[in-house]
Amino acid sequence: MYHINTIKYLYLPMTNISRKPSLKMALNPDDYMPGISIDCVIFGYSNQQLKILLLKWKHQNLWTLPGGFIRKDEDMKDAANRVLEERTGLKSVFLNQFHTFGDIERSLQNGKEQLKRMEFIRQSKLHNDEVIGWLNNRFITTGYFALVDLHKTKPEPDALSDTCEWKSLTDMPDLMMDHKQIVEKALTHLRIQLNYLPIGLSLLPAKFTFLDLQKLYEAILQKPLERSNFQRKVLKLGILRRHEKQMTGAANKAPYLYSFDKKKFKKLIEEGIGFSY
Repeated sequence: MYHINTIKYLYLPMTNISRKPSLKMALNPDDYMPGISIDCVIFGYSNQQLKILLLKWKHQNLWTLPGGFIRKDEDMKDAANRVLEERTGLKSVFLNQFHTFGDIERSLQNGKEQLKRMEFIRQSKLHNDEVIGWLNNRFITTGYFALVDLHKTKPEPDALSDTCEWKSLTDMPDLMMDHKQIVEKALTHLRIQLNYLPIGLSLLPAKFTFLDLQKLYEAILQKPLERSNFQRKVLKLGILRRHEKQMTGAANKAPYLYSFDKKKFKKLIEEGIGFSY
């Protein structure tokens, strides 16, 4: 049976400015590290929902995390940044390695769907037996998670995908192989490290309401937070700047807008915010 954890990487998208994938770009195994891949859990936030960027395979209702191989002339983190830029169009975003996934059975999940996918790729006749053999090897993948401003991204599918789009954490589709476990592990790491990560600075727009900030933390923690207690704790940190009110024309009281004092915020998370949630 094919170890098709690598199928999504068979045609690697171009890294030039156009970011347009091409089915004519065949993989050359000599350019990449054998048996090693990366998968990226890219978090965004919109409409009070935590979202993850996913790819949907062509001709199949199976979704996958963005990922790829590591070139022999690049560091692993550089490879993860390359994947991020190819899928989102963004550079210099927050990126963190969180776990390595090496179960021997990971490549055998979704077997029927992946075999169909391999047949589709074989019929393209863009890869010789050497490449197919290389892809048939066991691969261990390292997970990275990224925090991005969803509204600044320009999602771009790879050559084997119909679409690249944001999916809500509360409405996730079926994922290939062990990608569900990779997402769950990233979320666990995100929650454990919540006091040491630039959550609001990375995921919220430049100006936001207190409710926006609270709902972001509730989306990550998957539990409600008491409003006055949360507001008191955050204001005590001294990391917010208050701006004009957000005028909506509604009859209810307009909320103030806030932004982060980036210098104070970055210094604070280096020491740890110290919240209990």
